[in-house]
Amino acid sequence: MELCHKNSILENPAIQRLGQFVRERQKQWVDGVPNLEVYERELHERMMNIECELMGEELARYDVSVEQIEVAGEIYRPILTATETYLSGAGLVTVGRHLYRPAGRGSKSICPLELRAGIVAGYFTPRAARQAAFVTAQLTPGESAALFVELESMRPSRASLDRLPKILSARWEQHRQDWESALRAQETVPAEATVMAISVDGVMAPMKAGAVKRNAKQAEPGKHASGPTGNREIGCGTVVLYDADGERVQTLRYGRMPENKKTSLQQQLYAEVASIVAIRPDLVRVHLADGAKDNWRLMDEIEQMLKLPSQTCVKILDFYHACDHLKNGCDAAWGESTARSKAEFERLKTLLKEADQGADLVIRSLKYQRDRARGTKRQRLEAELTYFRNQRLHMDYAEYLCQGLPIASGVVEAACKTLVTQRMKRSGMAWAAAGGQGILTLRSLIQSDRWPSAWALLRTDFCKPVVALKTTGTSQTAMSSNSSNSWTSIALTEPDDFARLPLAI
Repeated sequence: MELCHKNSILENPAIQRLGQFVRERQKQWVDGVPNLEVYERELHERMMNIECELMGEELARYDVSVEQIEVAGEIYRPILTATETYLSGAGLVTVGRHLYRPAGRGSKSICPLELRAGIVAGYFTPRAARQAAFVTAQLTPGESAALFVELESMRPSRASLDRLPKILSARWEQHRQDWESALRAQETVPAEATVMAISVDGVMAPMKAGAVKRNAKQAEPGKHASGPTGNREIGCGTVVLYDADGERVQTLRYGRMPENKKTSLQQQLYAEVASIVAIRPDLVRVHLADGAKDNWRLMDEIEQMLKLPSQTCVKILDFYHACDHLKNGCDAAWGESTARSKAEFERLKTLLKEADQGADLVIRSLKYQRDRARGTKRQRLEAELTYFRNQRLHMDYAEYLCQGLPIASGVVEAACKTLVTQRMKRSGMAWAAAGGQGILTLRSLIQSDRWPSAWALLRTDFCKPVVALKTTGTSQTAMSSNSSNSWTSIALTEPDDFARLPLAI
């Protein structure tokens, strides 16, 4: 049987054409050195053709022709046989398959081939869908399509690449909590981790007209409510594990389209933190933020949900945001970008970071300058002085550094850039909720090093068990829908199961 199988492969017309091509290529060396690029391209093309032909044969094995099937507890009967073209990693594959419809109703038809093979969006094979999703997460649909053309592999259309992230994200949202829990169950908390830092931030992005809501009930308090017209705030969150030397050992990133109080983002961060704390309660928890009240509130609520002693959590104001306010104070006191202002800023910045109770020294200096100032200058100094007083409890930077704690929220700010800005804030772009979340979900999984495991969950969800119903002792091909014979079922899970059934191949 093995020999017959080998012979059948060798007799494949595409393989025979490949052999002829190789023999002709060998003859070209008689006349000189042939063009390598041309050979490489032509060889690749022929290999792709072989792959497509073999994929067509393989896909046909997933089809089934019986009088009745059961899917998700519902009975379906065949209605027609038709060809369909699918996109594999090597290109287009056309195959015949059967369509079924629920008995007695004019509902939407189903295709057992697609359900058993796990065809994504009625078009992509699993491998093709994975590759297309990964590329589209990085590039626009147009850029993605152009890249596939240059790679001379499959050639999905811009429209199919635009739809795919939305479809995958919708599936992910249906199972989000369970699947994210499954991802966490597959991972381990690095043994060298000593600190867990949680951060939240946001970035304004352009929304389509229907995605921007301005009424009082739907408007969320925070930056996006006062942003530029047509823009709203996309929420970003990170959970970062550090070792004793302050080096990152694990970084998890989340991005969510605009929503009231960043509810989904908060749920995701809480689940992540709770899972890590359950394994490593000894980790020092750090809340890193830029000082925005909404961000502090969100993280405070996470901490309350954990129901752990508050003293085990350290709240730290991002050092560089504090420096921005310090610079504003220095410019107000000594003049915009003057030599004196720059010198005082460097001096106070060093004190803020390295001196014991450095924030108190800064406050004292700003107060002295405020008391001597008048008019607008005094108002500017008063504003910065108020900022430092309000955030004083989160500015013990010398102590934080001594404990090996991070003092900068650069990770979450970088997440805002890499998750959102680089992909979603290009010229002319505007986003609806579904399309935007599709990109954010894919990029979050990829940038959190969870894409392979996440894809395994997504791929499986497009596969549905198909049960073929047959009568005992009666040929299936002779059965009618009115037969009074008793029905038995056979679960079709592997291609070999179809050896017992009449197939459409």
